Amino acid sequence: TLRRLFQRRLRYWQVRPMEEDLRAVVSPADARLLLGSFTEDSALFLKGKFFDYDELLGIDRSRWLRLFQHGDWAIFRLTPDKYHYNHSPVSGRVLDCYDISGRYHSKNKRVVTIIDTEVPGGSRVGVVAMIEIVALMIGHIDQCYSAVAYDDPRPIQIGMMIEKGRPKSLYRPGSSTDVLLFEPGRVA
Repeated sequence: TLRRLFQRRLRYWQVRPMEEDLRAVVSPADARLLLGSFTEDSALFLKGKFFDYDELLGIDRSRWLRLFQHGDWAIFRLTPDKYHYNHSPVSGRVLDCYDISGRYHSKNKRVVTIIDTEVPGGSRVGVVAMIEIVALMIGHIDQCYSAVAYDDPRPIQIGMMIEKGRPKSLYRPGSSTDVLLFEPGRVA
């Protein structure tokens, strides 16, 4: 079925060797990549809509807004035929994880996870925001972090340590977008 295709489980630990450099940031999904910086513009065109910087993270999250202001970003656009598990792009401790409802319809709904990589075992690239944005056909993002393969999935929680390359979440069928935000000057 289409659902089984989107939610198939790959043997990522065998077929996707992980970069050994702890500081390497890896793609969270099978996707097309766009790179940029908020020093050039404060809006991103995502899912048919311009998101202002403060709207992307949630206007009521001023702590995170200040941290990533003038930082860099990476956009990962998943197409409907892609594998729909997201993997953690970095290793670190979860500082915050919250949902933002869409203003007009479900395609603006997103889950924001803030990860501190400056901890023992972390990727050492500063604080990273991972923003998962649902598509029109998708109504839900399952947070299902698994430390080993896809075994024992559990929701992302504040204080939990997550490891780069491990499954973090699952989009329901359709096309979706992941956005990573980085502090200024922390990634090249």
